[in-house]
Amino acid sequence: MSVRRVRFKQVDVFSAKPYRGNALAVIFDADTLSTDEMQRVARWTNLSETTFICTPTDPAADYLVRIFTPAYELPFAGHPTLGTAHALVESGYQPRHADRLVQQCGVGLVEIEPREPRDSGVRAFAAPRARIEPLPPSEYQALNAALATDEIDTTRIAPSKVDNGVKWLAVGLASPEACVAVKPDAAALSRIVQRAGMNGVALYAPHPDGGPATYEVRCICVEGDLAVYEDPVTGSANAGLASLFDSRACRPGSRYTVRQGTAIGRDGRVFVEYDDARGKIWIGGASITVVDGTIALP
Repeated sequence: MSVRRVRFKQVDVFSAKPYRGNALAVIFDADTLSTDEMQRVARWTNLSETTFICTPTDPAADYLVRIFTPAYELPFAGHPTLGTAHALVESGYQPRHADRLVQQCGVGLVEIEPREPRDSGVRAFAAPRARIEPLPPSEYQALNAALATDEIDTTRIAPSKVDNGVKWLAVGLASPEACVAVKPDAAALSRIVQRAGMNGVALYAPHPDGGPATYEVRCICVEGDLAVYEDPVTGSANAGLASLFDSRACRPGSRYTVRQGTAIGRDGRVFVEYDDARGKIWIGGASITVVDGTIALP
């Protein structure tokens, strides 16, 4: 079978040091690939997400990106957005506007801006606004049992369904220690998540006095009845949480930080900025390329 070789990068996102954030495979020049072929490549890379850079169909966009997990396509995801932008600019692409990139994806157009210093690899995306709906209180007892904890905080912000293209059940915990200690019952958590129509659970807890970050976050993904795994660092979930805090008038200031991945030996760092002047919420972090070369495509 004949193959062609195109540019390929594997990027660590939400970390300035390799192997501490969330890995992303980026495939360039993917216009000729079918959806099935993209899914096959994503299944083979076996990373939480693989992105495919294509020619945009919207004249306002710099590029179109398609985002795949090993099992399905996503309309939007955070670490793929930042990692793809990093890979594209590093490859020599010149944005249409020096101060930003515009990504076209399943949820529409997403703006991405560099942060100072420009050579730091730090960028931020304007988060799509999330649709938010409280979880019915009748599910609280089952949620406590599924997470094997009695430290869920239902008073300050009730557990809520948050959807910005990826669907997260946002659950606050009393402390970062309780957040890191959670060891979910896979079957029970799968049932709750599927009943709620979500993709997974985003756990969060404030650090006292700011600690190593403002919040500790964990994201537990659910695919099927027992396919439960932890995502190292998650832009979509942090974007959803930022929207949730905003909607409940519980912002921890105009800018805050997140540590994620602690429970699985990572050290991802995310920053969140509320940009009231422009009506945007920015989700940002560093990216660094770990693998740079080519990949064979059909």
